[in-house]
Amino acid sequence: MNLLEVRDLEVTYPSGAAAVRGVDLALASGEKLGIAGESGCGKSTLALALLRLLPAGTRVGGEILLDGEDVLAMKWGRVRAVRWAGASIVFQGAMHSLNAVHRVGDQIAEPILLHRRATPAGARKKTGELLEQVGLPAARADAYPHELSGGQRQRVMIAMALACDPRLVIADEPTTALDVMIQAQILRLIERLVSEQDLGLLMISHDLAVLADTCDRLAVMYAGRVVEEGPARQVYEDARHPYGRALSEAFPRIGDPASRFAPRGLAGDPPDPSAVPSGCAFHPRCPVALDLCGTRDQFLRDAGPRRRAACVHLDARAGAPEAETTEDDVRSSTP
Repeated sequence: MNLLEVRDLEVTYPSGAAAVRGVDLALASGEKLGIAGESGCGKSTLALALLRLLPAGTRVGGEILLDGEDVLAMKWGRVRAVRWAGASIVFQGAMHSLNAVHRVGDQIAEPILLHRRATPAGARKKTGELLEQVGLPAARADAYPHELSGGQRQRVMIAMALACDPRLVIADEPTTALDVMIQAQILRLIERLVSEQDLGLLMISHDLAVLADTCDRLAVMYAGRVVEEGPARQVYEDARHPYGRALSEAFPRIGDPASRFAPRGLAGDPPDPSAVPSGCAFHPRCPVALDLCGTRDQFLRDAGPRRRAACVHLDARAGAPEAETTEDDVRSSTP
């Protein structure tokens, strides 16, 4: 059984914006799944939905199974327990997530006292162990957030996420505000902890290169949907969806002068979630869009071994006439 299964997840904000539209994902223990996409594609909304952290009035449909238990059907007491002991989240921007007037050790100890019912002495001991586990001296527990560097604060956030021994860790842009050297250290730290503790990791980023280097599998989101999924390195190096290719080409490749001196971007922005275009949502920005892309929606289908993508051009790769592909054909070929 998978540690996490997301089935046909739909998230609509009170404003009517459909931020997540029919997402299906699965994650096993010890596996690292990356979620990529531009700002506004639904990545963070997906992460918040997994732990029911969305604003009041938000409509959520589908299923979110954590160890076989539907998070969306849980009572609030059960949700509060699951948020630390079953799954935890590392938010982007540690300085905004940590309380500026409390010592970091007290903030790490709080969930331990609440969920593990530890004694104050036991919580302090556990806090010191967690800090050492993420590469900080136990004595830094007495520091305030402003007394730590950006990388140290991010390590504190990771220690806090591990405080109650969760099985799933969600990392939402955990290295965005860090320099390249510290970013690499944090990513290696996360990889090591996932391996040592057999955790499931869901990592969110706009940077395909980071996800390809860190994760086992990669899912690319656009306009609230997963448009491509497969082994991370394969998706990064040979994306089957035009949007995945555009994301990959937006970053210069080390050792490749052509990409350094002639970077390629993608004009425009993702659509407003309250006004998603008809047909394939990417077609207004797609460099290889066909006439039918504006009228016919696309769904994930086989795109190679352990790979899926939602693009009409996959039919041409397989030798099928593009114009004859129907929605029923697409749905029947989806794993």
